[in-house]
Amino acid sequence: MDWMIVADSSCEIRELKNPAPGVSFALAPFKIRVGEREYVDLPTLNVQQMLQAMNEYNGASTSACPSPEEWAEYFLQADQVFAFTISSNLSGSYNAAMAARDMVLEDHPEKKIFVLDTLSCSGALGDAAELANTLIGEGQKFEDICFALQKFAETTHILFALASFDNLVKNGRVSKVVGFIAGKLNMRVLGRRTAEGKIDFYFKTRGETRVLARILEQMDEDHYDGVHPVMISECANQTAARMLEHGIHTKWPEAPVRILPCSGLCSFYAQDQGLIITY
Repeated sequence: MDWMIVADSSCEIRELKNPAPGVSFALAPFKIRVGEREYVDLPTLNVQQMLQAMNEYNGASTSACPSPEEWAEYFLQADQVFAFTISSNLSGSYNAAMAARDMVLEDHPEKKIFVLDTLSCSGALGDAAELANTLIGEGQKFEDICFALQKFAETTHILFALASFDNLVKNGRVSKVVGFIAGKLNMRVLGRRTAEGKIDFYFKTRGETRVLARILEQMDEDHYDGVHPVMISECANQTAARMLEHGIHTKWPEAPVRILPCSGLCSFYAQDQGLIITY
């Protein structure tokens, strides 16, 4: 019996390593519109080119989630499907995937389709996809995998460290004056996921070193155990990502840490020099 693991493209992994027998992996892409140009968030996207276009464009850039028809195309390709979306409080991707599920099951009631609102983005989707693949490979039942994935989503932590505020200003999330001052003062802002899947910006400081130290403190407060994977997604900020990796290994020497470049959609939110940390 075939399996499909599909995530919207807020997921940072672009492929599934060592897929279990019968497992396929796919991305349902977001679209980012900058003026008259549309960027499709697939592995072929030139993210830096997109970010440069966003910086040069005076208006607000927008994003569009995958349509129900796009989700349905993947749901039709396997008998058992696991789908992962960015938080439903950040995007309509989850609602589109659920609409697709209803459409497909109406004509194919024998299929099993589970759509998980990860309440997060970025590494949370990638880790969920890899967990599903592992459990399939172990021969676990569909319903048991669904339960494990739900528990995983409820316990995942995610932090957002922002250094650029241009996109937030252009979209009206931050005033021009605040954005200008923050840029001039080399401000860094740290946000975290709420239980509802929203972003709470709760800490601000000057300079990157301080915000990296606060990330480590937050991981400690969240009782990170040094065993579960940590994913650092960086938007043109390999230096800070490596510094954070070093700090994590100083506190938790055996922690498995992976650094990946931000996808197009996550770059849209994190912006230049941003970091997204999932654990």
